[in-house]
Amino acid sequence: MKWTLDAHHSELMFKVKHLMITTVTGYFKKFSVSAETADESYSKFSAIVVEADVNSVSTNNEHRDKHLKSADFFDVAHYPTIIFTAQGFDDFAGNLLEGDLTIKGITKSISLAVELNGIATDMYGTAKAGFSVSGSLSRKEFGLTWNSVTETGNVVLSDEVKFQAEIQLVKNDIAKQELQLTDTNETAQ
Repeated sequence: MKWTLDAHHSELMFKVKHLMITTVTGYFKKFSVSAETADESYSKFSAIVVEADVNSVSTNNEHRDKHLKSADFFDVAHYPTIIFTAQGFDDFAGNLLEGDLTIKGITKSISLAVELNGIATDMYGTAKAGFSVSGSLSRKEFGLTWNSVTETGNVVLSDEVKFQAEIQLVKNDIAKQELQLTDTNETAQ
C-alpha cells in the first residue's frame, strides 16, 4: 500500500540553541513524505522517503532565513533538498527508525524516535495514520559548520540540532480513485 503526506495536518521543525541560552525554532514549509507498507497496520514498511524543500525554511526572521539559505549553511543554490530514506522497517520495536539523511550532499545514518499515534478513517472514507517523530544530529557532520564566538567567548550556535515532525499520512487507494472516476464518467453519459 502506498501512503503520501497530508500537508495540511503535518509539520517539520528543527530547534537550535542560540548563545547557549535560548532556543530558536525553524520550519520547512514545503516537504513531502511517501511510504509503502505491507498492509494498513503499519507493522511493516518497505520504503519511506521524506524530502524537504530547503528554500522553504522559515524561522520567522527574514534576515536569518536568508543566511540559512546561503553557502554558510544549507547552500540552496547547490543543495535545494534535504532527503531522508529508510527501507525494511519492521514493526515499532523500540520505536526507532533507522535511515539515511542527506544534507548538503553529505549522507549519514541516523535513528529517529517514532510514535504511531493511531490510524483513523476521515469523514470521506479515507484511511489516515498519524506519527510523532523526533531526533537530533550534529550539524557539523553535515557540513553546516558556520559559527561565531562572542566577545565573552560564547558560541553563537550549538552543534546539536533537534528536530521534530508531526506527520499525517493518507492512504493512496488507486482502485477507489479509479472507481470514482468510472462512476463520474458513467453519470456524465
